[in-house]
Amino acid sequence: MPYELQELAAISGMPGLYRLVRAARHGVLVESLDEKATRTLAPARNKVSLLSEISIYTQDPEETVPLTEVFERIYQKHGAESPVTAKSSEGELTGFLAGVIPDYDRDRVYLSDIKKLATWYGIVSKNRPYQAAEAAATEKADETFATEETAAPKAKRKSAKTAEEPAADEPLSTGGVIGAADEAPAAEGNPEATAPAKKSRKKAE
Repeated sequence: MPYELQELAAISGMPGLYRLVRAARHGVLVESLDEKATRTLAPARNKVSLLSEISIYTQDPEETVPLTEVFERIYQKHGAESPVTAKSSEGELTGFLAGVIPDYDRDRVYLSDIKKLATWYGIVSKNRPYQAAEAAATEKADETFATEETAAPKAKRKSAKTAEEPAADEPLSTGGVIGAADEAPAAEGNPEATAPAKKSRKKAE
């Protein structure tokens, strides 16, 4: 996959994208995904959606395309520079999405969703380096090997513990799907993704 989206999130009521730092007493401590990397507290009332848990509807009701794969397709077709922005015309935006997901669901994916996608891709590609799938797999294997080496001596100490409490800094997210079925098309202006992602069809975001 081109960009690591695991810790990146969109937060309702807050423009742009953010990297989740840790859970806080009254919300989540986040860092803006830009040159300033400003840290701030996202209130608990704000909805947090991890990009890695968002998918786009296709015409097959049983399949969606994960945002990570969508980003990969955009990169392969256009590189790090998106050909459209949120200010592009409707024809340019729909043509852009059709170019990377020919069978996207025209009824459930709204124009505002495509604008959001273009904006997110622009932010991520500008602030995160592209990583080819082969390199990502190698790095993952190296991390796993290193973890196995260091984890062995701690095995005995862990076995003495019973039920562990969840870590205070576990990532928080509601996840979702771009183009939520419970949003009306007239609510143009940022429908939140709420439906859980279904199985995806992998093609060689």
